[in-house]
Amino acid sequence: MAGDTNFTNDIEESHKGHSYQTADAQGGFDVIKSDELTGKYMNLDLVINRYANERGQLIRILQKAQDIFGYLPEEVQAYIAERTGTPVSEVHGVVTFYSLFSTEPKGKNVFNLCMGTACYVNGAQELMDALKRRLNIDEGETTPDKLFTLKSARCIGACGLAPVLVINEDVHGKTSSSDIEKIIQSIRKKGEKSANKKH
Repeated sequence: MAGDTNFTNDIEESHKGHSYQTADAQGGFDVIKSDELTGKYMNLDLVINRYANERGQLIRILQKAQDIFGYLPEEVQAYIAERTGTPVSEVHGVVTFYSLFSTEPKGKNVFNLCMGTACYVNGAQELMDALKRRLNIDEGETTPDKLFTLKSARCIGACGLAPVLVINEDVHGKTSSSDIEKIIQSIRKKGEKSANKKH
């Protein structure tokens, strides 16, 4: 246990005094105070230390990194590449190949609409159009309040429930355009109740 404590202290010491940059929506960069990211980079270092010496663990490290940061910006990809001795191009290639990884910040609620054949013929495109209008964003984008992200999937394997909308891990089957407003309002109300409880 003493060794783990010393390792954590070493990581914390190595991140002191650093500032990190994250891209904003306009493509500019905001400098984030080091104390806001130190804990995240410390957690990432612990993950890398645990898995880096095992072959074939890059995907696991990237998954854990996305859990920690919420997404995988270029800065985090470069950091993982440096710490694991992996070419940046290889890390970036894995991130862009697998749809489970995101290089942009995601909203608190990710709307993933199935666009497979069964869903498509049952009105998935109309649902997508309705979501775009209601959220005022395009596919792959996130609302300015960071509450919603709109995505699509080729098939989620629930064809009997077509068309299917997955919100985070909740599956909404046989969804219609008229359901969209109810779903969004329900999520917003839950968010307001949660915010009120904190005050």
